[in-house]
Formats: sequence, C-alpha cells, structure tokens
Amino acid sequence: MNDEAWKTWSMGVSYAMESPQVHIPHALLRFYRKMDLSLEEAMLLIQLIAFRQAELNDFPTLEELQERTGMEPSELAARLQRLIKDGFLAIHEDEDTPSGIRFERYNLAGLYERLAGCLAEERRSQRRMERPAAVPEDDTETADNLFGVFEQEFARPLSPMECETISVWIDQDRYPEELILLALKEAVFAGKLHFRYIDRILLEWSRNRVRTPEDVRAYSQKFRGQR
Repeated sequence: MNDEAWKTWSMGVSYAMESPQVHIPHALLRFYRKMDLSLEEAMLLIQLIAFRQAELNDFPTLEELQERTGMEPSELAARLQRLIKDGFLAIHEDEDTPSGIRFERYNLAGLYERLAGCLAEERRSQRRMERPAAVPEDDTETADNLFGVFEQEFARPLSPMECETISVWIDQDRYPEELILLALKEAVFAGKLHFRYIDRILLEWSRNRVRTPEDVRAYSQKFRGQR
C-alpha cells in the first residue's frame, strides 16, 4: 500500500479501537441452546448486554430493542416476558440518591448464574471422565463431589473462576481432597465463607506440612496452645 492507503488504514484502526467494545460471554454462545433459549432470545440478551456496556443504557425502550432486533412489538414483549418468567432476566427499580429520581433497569444476574451452572456441570463431567476407574463409586470425597459440597455450603452454583480455583487446588497444588474439605469446614466455622480465606488456610497448612486430618488436629491444638 502507498502512504495514503496506510494512513487511511491507520485511521480506520484508530477509530475502531476508540469505539466502545462489547464483551459477550462465550458461555452464552455455547450454551444458549442447552438452556432452551431460542436464537432470537439469545440475540435479545446480547443486545441488552451491548446497550449496558457500550451505551450505559440499563433499560432500553421497546422501540430501541425493536430497531436492533427487527422483532415486532408483540413478539418482543412476549420474549422479554418469557425471559423474566424463566429467571434469565429481571426488572429492578433503583433510586438515584442525589436527585431521588426512581428508575428501572434490566438485571442479568439470572442469566450469569445459569451460565455458571452450565460451566460447573461441564467441569464436573470432565472430572468424571478423567477420574481413574479404580476410584470407588461410594467415595464421598472424590473430586466430583467437591464441587457439589462447595455448592451446597455456598447455597448457590459456583462461578467458573471458583470451579477453576478448586481444580487448581487439586491438579496443581496437589492438596488432598479431604484437606480441601477440612479447610472449607474451617471457613464455615469461622463465618468467613469465601475462597480467598479457604485458599489462605490451605497455603498455611502447606507451609507447615499439614497433609492429613491428623496433621490438622495436631496443628490446630498447637496453634490454640500458643494463643
């Protein structure tokens, strides 16, 4: 290309980089059919994400959504109602503190929780396939059940990052599964049920060569004796 062409190309790239970017969850593209979403419903959710991220518009009008999706008003309203009914979407009312003006916004937390559940289920399936055949089926402390135990204690599906954290504890840090469960128990008793606290417990035990339940009891007794 000549200098003028390179200049035009550079200006185009610069304009593209300065334009607002929209980040669509890859999991939505992968799992929308598994979640019984139609292509139109998935696109509607993507448009809501785009309005929020690129235009800071948390509650686009039906006319704005109709212009983007090409749906008829009756179809658009029906699909929004279905997404709300099935828990993918919610409408929340907030208040602007300085002015006291109340406004509505779309809340996509339900969608993200569903996506996290799909990713967690996929990870559990992968762990099942990787598990050695010699592992007894009734072993309640296998890697498969770790995800389930954590979800039960947290009373919600684990996020993809939380699932990855558990996998790192097992695959990279080589923490025994029973030790991970004991660290979870310690966090529950301490009233600090979050992954950073559990990770600190495991790291502290590792530094002090605590590897078994007996080591945990001995370490705890020693720690209490020093207080």
